[in-house]
Amino acid sequence: MQLASLPPHAGIVAGRKRNNRVTDYILGIETSCDETAAAIVGSDGAIRANIVASQISEHQRHGGVVPEVAARAHLSQIGRVIDEAFATAGMDMTGISAVAATGGPGLIGGVLVGAVAAKAMAFGQGVPFYAINHLEGHALSARLTEGVEFPFLLLLVSGGHTQLLEVVSPGQYHRLGTTLDDAAGEAFDKSAKVMGLGMPGGPAIESAAAMGDDRAVTLPRPLAGKPGCHFSFSGMKTAVLTAWRGAIADLPEGHERQARIADLAASLQRAVGDSLAGQSAKAMAMFRERHPHQQQPGFVVAGGVAANRTIRSMLAQKADENGFGFFAPPPQLCTDNAAMIAWAAMERRNAGLPADGLDFEPRPRWPLDPEAAPPPGRNNRKGK
Repeated sequence: MQLASLPPHAGIVAGRKRNNRVTDYILGIETSCDETAAAIVGSDGAIRANIVASQISEHQRHGGVVPEVAARAHLSQIGRVIDEAFATAGMDMTGISAVAATGGPGLIGGVLVGAVAAKAMAFGQGVPFYAINHLEGHALSARLTEGVEFPFLLLLVSGGHTQLLEVVSPGQYHRLGTTLDDAAGEAFDKSAKVMGLGMPGGPAIESAAAMGDDRAVTLPRPLAGKPGCHFSFSGMKTAVLTAWRGAIADLPEGHERQARIADLAASLQRAVGDSLAGQSAKAMAMFRERHPHQQQPGFVVAGGVAANRTIRSMLAQKADENGFGFFAPPPQLCTDNAAMIAWAAMERRNAGLPADGLDFEPRPRWPLDPEAAPPPGRNNRKGK
C-alpha cells in the first residue's frame, strides 16, 4: 500500500492568521472508497498535513474495488495514516478543535472504519465530531483553494457521481441535473478495463488519449439535444465496447493496435468532455434565471474526473463563453482526500451548523439535495 503526503496548494500557507484571529485546526478522515486519508486543516485555510494511503495495488488484481478488501485495508491503515498526519503537521491531538470524518455516501464498511475512529478521538479529547457528506467535501473544496463566493454552480463529476448543483451555502444544495445511469468516471473505468489499460481508469484513459486522434471514432453524446441538464453515459460505454470488438480486439500486439487504442481513448475523452460541457451550459442558463443579478457567477468543477486536464480546459472554455468564472481545486484535491473533509467541517462550523452526535449512523447513500425529484426513467428512490 502506497502512503503519500500530498503537497499543499501553492496559495495556502501554513500558520497564517485571518482577521488577526488565532488559527484553530480540524482533523479530517476520509475512508469512503479505496483511499485511507487523514488531514489537518486550519481555520486560515492552511493544510498542515494531507496524507493518503492508496489501495490501488491491492485492487488491481481484482479489476476493480472490492468492498470487503477495501474495508480491511482501511482498518489496518487508519491508525498509521492519522499518526503520519500529526507527525507531518508537527502537532498532537491537543491542538485539534474538532474531528471530522466522511459519514457517507460510500462503501459502508470503509465509512464505518473512519467514522468510528473519528468518534473515538473526539470523545477521548472532548471535542466536537462532524459527520461530513463526502459530496459536500468535494463541493466546498474549491472554497479552500480558490475562495469562490456563494452561491455558485457546481459540476460534481467522479467515478460514482455526475451532478450539477446550485450551491447556496454549507448544507444548502439544489440539484439541477444528475446522471440517468452511470457516472462519467464509471465510463472511464469500464472503458479502460475493456481496452486493457488497467485502473484507475481515468488517468489511464487520459494518458492513452494524449497520443490519439479524438475525431477518429464516432461516439454518442447522449441527451445533447434534449431539454434539461441530466447526463447519461451507459450508451457511451456500449459504443466503446462495440468499437473495441469491431476494430481493435483482434489486432495483434504492435504499433497499429496501440495507435487505435489511443484513438479510441481520445475519442472517449472528447465525448465525455462534450457531454459535460454541453449539459453544464444548460445548467448555467438555469442558474442565471435563478440569480439574475449575479455579475459573474462561479462555475466550480470538482471530483476525480475534474483532474483530467483536457476536460478541465473544455469546461473552462464553456464557462468563459457563458460569463462564468471557472474554479477547480488542484488535482490532488480533486480525488478523494481528507483535507476537503476537514474543510467542509470548518465551513459548517463557521456557518453556525451544529456538530453531530456520537450516535450518528454512517450512510451508504446520502444525497446533497434530498428533496430533488428523481430524473426521468429513475424510480422514486432518492440517493445519488
